[in-house]
Amino acid sequence: MFEGATFCAKCGTARDRGEAPSEDARCPACEGPFQRVDVGKTTFLECTACDGAWIDATTFETLCADSEAQAAVLHRYAGRSDVAPGPVKYRRCLRCGKMMNRVNFGRLSGAVLDVCRGHGTYLDVGELQQIVSFIRGGGIERARRRQLEEMRQEKRDLEALETRVRAREATTARNPGWTDHSFLDFITLLGSNVDR
Repeated sequence: MFEGATFCAKCGTARDRGEAPSEDARCPACEGPFQRVDVGKTTFLECTACDGAWIDATTFETLCADSEAQAAVLHRYAGRSDVAPGPVKYRRCLRCGKMMNRVNFGRLSGAVLDVCRGHGTYLDVGELQQIVSFIRGGGIERARRRQLEEMRQEKRDLEALETRVRAREATTARNPGWTDHSFLDFITLLGSNVDR
């Protein structure tokens, strides 16, 4: 969702920044009840059954940018072990009810989150700590460098393709009757003559 947008582009729901789902919302992973959790200045919902978390869009953006909030998250969840990933399941947004997208946070973190742009993010147990550790370990900078290198490589590949196309066009211009198609016909004819 674009910054400053009033409505979600996907579902049309009004963006109420900071508004959490209702207290009776159920966990999209296990249907367990949520409890409101305050970690430093960060407030989110945590499932009392599976320890998954729902973080609204604004809070998630703040968490990703605020090192104080990140430190509070790491302190709260210190010593908690990650749960082995189960089968892939798509989950519904707590706000709009639509299926969320699965996104590898930062493209490199390995934490695959359930995201509804503009509304919020659902994190399985252990993923919040994984994200915070990724950010604090310079993961965002690595992801940006990797994306920049991929863009440079795409540019080099495009330039090489353009060079090949220009070379082919120049060859065709020098030999107007000689095209890739006629070359294949020539090879086919040559092959049939050899078999005789």
